[in-house]
Amino acid sequence: MEAKKKSSLFTPKFTGVILASIILSIGLGYGLSLVGQGLAAKAGNSVIVTGQARTNATADNAVWTLNVQESAPTVANAVTKVGKSVIALSKYLTDGGIADSGIQVAGVNTNAINEYVNGNPTGRVLSYQAYQNVVVRSTDVNLINKLSNGIGTLLQTGVNLNNSGPQFYVSNLAALRPALLAQAMIDAKSRGISITKAVGSKLGPVIAVSSGPVQVTSPDSVDTSGGGMYDTTTIPKTVTVTVSVSFKVN
Repeated sequence: MEAKKKSSLFTPKFTGVILASIILSIGLGYGLSLVGQGLAAKAGNSVIVTGQARTNATADNAVWTLNVQESAPTVANAVTKVGKSVIALSKYLTDGGIADSGIQVAGVNTNAINEYVNGNPTGRVLSYQAYQNVVVRSTDVNLINKLSNGIGTLLQTGVNLNNSGPQFYVSNLAALRPALLAQAMIDAKSRGISITKAVGSKLGPVIAVSSGPVQVTSPDSVDTSGGGMYDTTTIPKTVTVTVSVSFKVN
């Protein structure tokens, strides 16, 4: 009896399925490779550069707030005392060269100083305090600075006041900003050219621009804030602006 022939696994039909699978795998791999290259090109065809510009500025406006406070056994006496102290302060300012129009005196506020024993109120009033704010405004920033530094001579006469120091402002800050932004753009372009040149590319046109907040600091300060800074303690200042520029890369 003749033996039966063994059937082969590699029939024409099965071989065709294998070949089709191989071709499909190669096609998918090549397609994914192209997609990856496309995404890489899309992500790498631009560069974001930060540009910066700064200039020196001098404050030309000063606001100086002083708080005069006095205490006495009665409200009336406290108000009388604070009034006399405000008159003495006003005289110090006018004698120092401040015009009457530059001195603004606010209303009087009072409060009772209550007695406490072991943290508990006894219901007894020890004394009364009277407060009054005096605000000085002037464009002579150096005069304000001089009077603030010399306020000790008034304190020696017995006048009680709190002096946290004048605040100095730059009035033309808005006018400085456009020129600084233009300089910051030039700086960003110069940095972008250096970056792209180093990797054998060429800087293209601007895609997008955003400007950061203005930083007004004391000279040589490196302090910055995400919302912008405005140092008011010094007369000389440094004004800094930044821009973030996205360039197309060719």
